[in-house]
Order: sequence, then structure tokens, then C-alpha cells
Amino acid sequence: MQLSKNLSLAEMIISAEAKRKGISNMPSDDHLANMKKLAINIFQPIRDHFKEPIHISSGYRSLALNKAIKGAVSSQHCSGEAMDIDMDGTTISNAQIFDYIKKNLNFDQLIWEFGTSANPDWVHVSFESTGKQRKQILKAIKKNGEKSYINY
Repeated sequence: MQLSKNLSLAEMIISAEAKRKGISNMPSDDHLANMKKLAINIFQPIRDHFKEPIHISSGYRSLALNKAIKGAVSSQHCSGEAMDIDMDGTTISNAQIFDYIKKNLNFDQLIWEFGTSANPDWVHVSFESTGKQRKQILKAIKKNGEKSYINY
């Protein structure tokens, strides 16, 4: 099943951890509808702009999978509204993805995930299914060994 021209459902639900632990990572119809909005409003414009495959390191997460990986309780991944993009090993940097989203797309949340001042380790982006986007831009950092967020 395609969520957009260049994004399949399989790419959004794949999880090595779910396979290892025998956890179902199948979305509900509501989650599927949210993933389609995310794909159309965020993924596909990125893909069309860069004209290269875009690599999703984390897409939809069932509640059981999110708990198993110790994800945030309020994670938009669990509603099908978020994805993490990691372009390592390609000609496109994570910083380029981040900057393109920031300057060109209507998003709910955009996070520069760790990394350096020049390039994040990956980019988290979400699209709120009701259409009420916060345009919140954050940077994830380690503070006293704990994950913390600061305004970008």
C-alpha cells in the first residue's frame, strides 16, 4: 500500500525491534489516515525537492513497540503523525533535510536530533492530523546523561 507516490506503508512500519520481540506494529485505520497526511504534506515534498530516496529510520510505532524501545509516552510516532529521517551514507545531509523542512513546509514539530552543530544524527518531523501545526523547532541534547530539548 502506498501512502504517497514514493512512500509505502511497509517503509513506515518496519521495525527490527518489533520483529525481535514479536510485537505487532500494524496501524489502525485512524493511524493509517494520519500517516497518509504525513506522507503527502511532509515526506513527498522532501522527496520531490531532493529527487533522491529519503530514508526513514523510524515511522509508525504501536504503543507496545514504543514502550519496548522506551519512547516518549506522548510520541506522535504512535499516532502515525511523525517520522525520523536519516540520510547518512547518501549525498544529502540531515542538515539539508532539516533546513528544507524548516524553510518550506508546514509542520507541527521539527527536531535537530543530537549530532553536531553542522549536522544532526537524524531529523524528527511531525504533522498534526487536525492541521493545527505548531511550527515548533527544537534541538535534542544530552544534559547530565539525559535527553533534553532546547529551542533551536
